[in-house]
Amino acid sequence: MFVGHAMLAFALVAGGARLAGRSRERSLSLGVLAGAFATVPDVDMLYALSGLVGETGGVEGFWSASTLVHRAATHSLLVGAASAVGFALYARGASGERGDRFEPWTPSGLAVLLALVGVAGITSGPLGLAVMAAFALAGLAVTTAAVRCDLGPAAVGSAALVGLLSHPFGDLLTGEPPLFLYPLDVRPVAERVLLSADPTVHLLGAFGLELATIWLAAAVYCRLTGRSILAHVHWRAALGTAYAGAVLALPAPTVDSAYRFVFSVLAVGVVGPAPLARRVSRPFRAADRGWPVLDWWSARPEGMLTPLLTGLAAITLAGLSFAVGYAVL
Repeated sequence: MFVGHAMLAFALVAGGARLAGRSRERSLSLGVLAGAFATVPDVDMLYALSGLVGETGGVEGFWSASTLVHRAATHSLLVGAASAVGFALYARGASGERGDRFEPWTPSGLAVLLALVGVAGITSGPLGLAVMAAFALAGLAVTTAAVRCDLGPAAVGSAALVGLLSHPFGDLLTGEPPLFLYPLDVRPVAERVLLSADPTVHLLGAFGLELATIWLAAAVYCRLTGRSILAHVHWRAALGTAYAGAVLALPAPTVDSAYRFVFSVLAVGVVGPAPLARRVSRPFRAADRGWPVLDWWSARPEGMLTPLLTGLAAITLAGLSFAVGYAVL
């Protein structure tokens, strides 16, 4: 769900802002900001990298190390709400009554974030303190970028609130449920939410929901930019149906051993549209528009939107083909 977190927040905020009467450009900016904040809670996965070189090593060591701190402090609704306030206060001090010059020291916002770091240290020890500090720094980096892009404290606070609070709900189908009310010793959801008693069907269902979230974000983006999704899906996406043969080659995947399935099905989304990506137009010269710009998101067929949506369609067809093959066998 790493990508799904950002895409859900983007779709909710960008679509909601447009419905509220914001301009297309403003809605897109707010959506991107919310998507960036929605990725911040997973900064706790940095510790999992230690598992790659630990005693166990490899993928197993990575996931084993991730269980120590993942989906705890950074995935709390209480921490998320308080952090959103801290980031908004930081943005207010940085972009407030001080002219155009960016001032990084905003005591009120930093005080809120430092308090959260301290609570994590008291509750979860040095490791919790380090993870929460990384979370705060990542959020401050996103906030700083937002301020430099002329997004004010209200925009930062609302985008952070949606991004941070929507994140943990996307983890209910995979792995250990988040600690929604950390640091309180209360677990509203004690076990993973299952879509099916069959672990493979459950994984395929969770995978399908994430793809649906990404398609929703793509639909919102195309709507706000006046583009057609179908116009940007090349016939090469049909190559994804060939992934049905993976049913015979791969062991039945589950959430606990999903990486083989996920990496292989994502490869289908790269191989299919790869020739299209080579058609990406070169950067315009500065003289063409007065400033250099990469025409990646052009409505023309050679723009990056076509290979991206074609790859997404190929992955979707691959997942559906695998599901049909699994059901048949």
